[in-house]
Amino acid sequence: MNYLAHLHLGGQQPEQLLGSLYGDFVKGRLEGRYAPALQAAIQLHRRIDVYTDSHPLVLGALARFPAERRRYAGIIVDVFFDHCLARHWQDYCDQPLGHFTGRVYQALREEPELPGRLARIAPYMIADDWLGSYQDFEILEQVFNGIARRLSKPEGMAGAMDEVRALYQPLTEDFRAFYPILQTFAHSQLRL
Repeated sequence: MNYLAHLHLGGQQPEQLLGSLYGDFVKGRLEGRYAPALQAAIQLHRRIDVYTDSHPLVLGALARFPAERRRYAGIIVDVFFDHCLARHWQDYCDQPLGHFTGRVYQALREEPELPGRLARIAPYMIADDWLGSYQDFEILEQVFNGIARRLSKPEGMAGAMDEVRALYQPLTEDFRAFYPILQTFAHSQLRL
């Protein structure tokens, strides 16, 4: 799962929203580094990643890609699943997407100590409505290009958009089958 899904699954309090994002930007041990609510949200993010990465429906989605793409297929599927969530948001959340993303952006604006790279990208995320923009399929090409720039072998993402375009329907079905299961898992983890 990518940013939007983690935010949707990780709880609605500001600390939970922040921790849901921090999970992609904070590595290593957490003990004592963050407030308890923030730390719990980062840990939930990590559990969601482990659950997702090993789930048969996700493994099936990854297997749709050619063997030479498999190393990058997880990244591609994460981003595509955020597109599916944004596009079909009303099926998974009662709150309008714009209202939800506004709350996320407000939490980011109000936090003076965002970690590392998140501190650098948060202003762009807010100004360009990254989370809401996932509704537009064509925006994924920009996302894939941005990811490629951060990879040691950016050529591994070349042609990703064409493959996703060709796999749009089956990958959407994979998302539709998996996301309710993931929601149940995340909800059960929030109660721990």
